[in-house]
Amino acid sequence: MPKRVEVGAGGTVAELDRVFHALSDPTRRQVVERLGRGPATTSDLARPFDMALPSFTQHMGVLERSGLVTSQKDGRVRTYRLAPRPLEDLGSWLTAQRALWTRRLDQLDTFLYQLKEQQE
Repeated sequence: MPKRVEVGAGGTVAELDRVFHALSDPTRRQVVERLGRGPATTSDLARPFDMALPSFTQHMGVLERSGLVTSQKDGRVRTYRLAPRPLEDLGSWLTAQRALWTRRLDQLDTFLYQLKEQQE
């Protein structure tokens, strides 16, 4: 069991890993984009993809386990909705990484500039 390490807005490294895994597949990324426009049924979400429904529902399971989507079943119809928190955590983590690397690259730039001045 992974150690609980906080990242972003309260997420953990394991949660972040599940989100990255879920978003590593182009089909799942397209589903997330589609759900950004509002809730949809399994059939509606599967329609644009050339795959069997059981294969598509496996993708939906990955998205649901990652926390990126939630579902509700009403009779025989399952409707999915986007869950914003994992994306917010991912955004927070990416923002922190960008700040870290911007700072490091700025330090490298300063070092190289000083080195160049010493050689002149």
